[in-house]
Amino acid sequence: MTESQAARILIVDSEPQTSMILSGWLEAEGCECVFAGDVDEASERLEQGGFSVLLADIAIPEKSGLEWVAKIKEGHSDVGVIMVAGAEDRKKVIEFLKVGAYGFVAKPLDQDEVILQVANAIERNRLLLASQQVQTNGQPSVQIGRREENTILRLVWAAECRDEATGDHIRRMGLYSGGLAEALGWDQQSVENIRLAATMHDIGKIGIADGILLRAERLTSEEFSVLKRHTEMGARILEGSDIPMLQMARDIALCHHERWDGSGYSQGLAAEEIPESARIVAILDVYDALSHPRVYRPSHPKDEVTAIMEDGRGKHFDPRIFDVFLEVKPILQSIRKQVEEEGTPF
Repeated sequence: MTESQAARILIVDSEPQTSMILSGWLEAEGCECVFAGDVDEASERLEQGGFSVLLADIAIPEKSGLEWVAKIKEGHSDVGVIMVAGAEDRKKVIEFLKVGAYGFVAKPLDQDEVILQVANAIERNRLLLASQQVQTNGQPSVQIGRREENTILRLVWAAECRDEATGDHIRRMGLYSGGLAEALGWDQQSVENIRLAATMHDIGKIGIADGILLRAERLTSEEFSVLKRHTEMGARILEGSDIPMLQMARDIALCHHERWDGSGYSQGLAAEEIPESARIVAILDVYDALSHPRVYRPSHPKDEVTAIMEDGRGKHFDPRIFDVFLEVKPILQSIRKQVEEEGTPF
């Protein structure tokens, strides 16, 4: 757990034996563990600052526990909250994830799972800080340079790194979006902006627990409601910048699941209320998803991909942009082949 060295972990549990087990595992990885027996004591310790992760037993009284976690995320957004829960607590876990908990570990506790979840929470917070630094270090009049571009791509890859194909997906989305924007007549600078901005469309998934993001089974409605929050999380990560490319990335992150007919999320925008950049990415994200395997299904044949997507013209997709997409599909297929041959250069 390289990034967790010297990380401070606050363990909140009324059972000293559980706290000792957790601290033993984490201190062996180089962490410093502090204990609290209840919410009040934990709140006092949090105010002292310096904590990277909070591990809390879900047995905290449900109503006050939910309110407490929500307040933590408001006042201590740099602290990753992980709930410790039993198998019977699945519905409670979903409620805690909705109010801002990063993830959970299940009882009986598994050492590897605990260490992995804590390491992921620490890495998530490090990436959030790094993305903020990329924004604050940039100047409105200065274009994103090669070094900054490489930094952003690495951050996005790390944020989404759940499987070995993620890097290729990120690169394809950028190149696809640049190609389609160019075919739509965008100026060269805007084409370059979307080529990089599109890679950040799912950056908000850094805040979604692996237990939901990687499930091979169909998500429950409650779990899907948690997953949908990645659009708003991504927008919060990217908002507040004066750099046009990052402003575009923010719009894409927030709106790429909106639909032309207004049935999408998270704002229910319709037609040209949706930023054009997000309408472009919406088409290409579905195209890439259908063309490649996912944890819950294999890839679709090429002809089937086109048929499925044509059904969404004028409903899911902007019909004007979709027609241009069909025209440039040979270019997109060439990009796909290029990425497969070259791999991800970061």
